[in-house]
Amino acid sequence: MSDYKYYLDEGIVDFRNGKYSNALENIDKSIELKNDWEISYFYRGAVNQALGNYDDAMLDYTKAIKINPKMTDAYYNKAYIALSRKDIDNPNIENAIKDLEKALELDPQFIDALFAIAAAYKKLEDYHKALEYLEKLLQIEPQAINAKALKNLILKKYII
Repeated sequence: MSDYKYYLDEGIVDFRNGKYSNALENIDKSIELKNDWEISYFYRGAVNQALGNYDDAMLDYTKAIKINPKMTDAYYNKAYIALSRKDIDNPNIENAIKDLEKALELDPQFIDALFAIAAAYKKLEDYHKALEYLEKLLQIEPQAINAKALKNLILKKYII
């Protein structure tokens, strides 16, 4: 079989079913057959992320973005990895913010990116900037419980 789409589809099904080794095999085969398709790199990044292979996932998401600079979810996933890694001492929060800003430039209504960038600014102790993004999120989704909770925490604990 020489159809790169077939292997990617199989890899996506395997990924969704938690068969990560099979998913990687199929997606690698898809990339072997067509190495300039961002979707394959994105899904391989997702599989690597699920496996905890964060450096490989970051490379895959970066490659997907290089092929298609409008891959909103790839920017978000890169930032998510950077902000949530526990295996490194100093995650690059500034780069994560740049990725989230790009995702928001492409999709200003991207709720998860708005929350993530607010959390990133909180980590940097820029509470006013965090509140700014939380306000944007709450304008879009007024009932966002996590955003309300983070806003209240910042206001009560850090903005006195």
